[in-house]
Amino acid sequence: MKIELHLYATLRQYEPEGHQGVLEIEDGTTVEDLLVTMGVPLEQAKLVYVNGRRVNLDYTFKDGDRVGIFPPVAGG
Repeated sequence: MKIELHLYATLRQYEPEGHQGVLEIEDGTTVEDLLVTMGVPLEQAKLVYVNGRRVNLDYTFKDGDRVGIFPPVAGG
């Protein structure tokens, strides 16, 4: 199945080589599975949105999901 994946800020370094926004994944893949496969430290994926809604690491992707993953943000 295919998802649209966007990694932001410091997480962009973990994008698969040749990534063009669409990623092929196995049925049953969770957010945590995807992060581990890509080598993203789980504590660095602070906010995960799927189709505009915040989800947890145990969310199981569906075909066509639009995913945005953000690192922790500092500011003041």
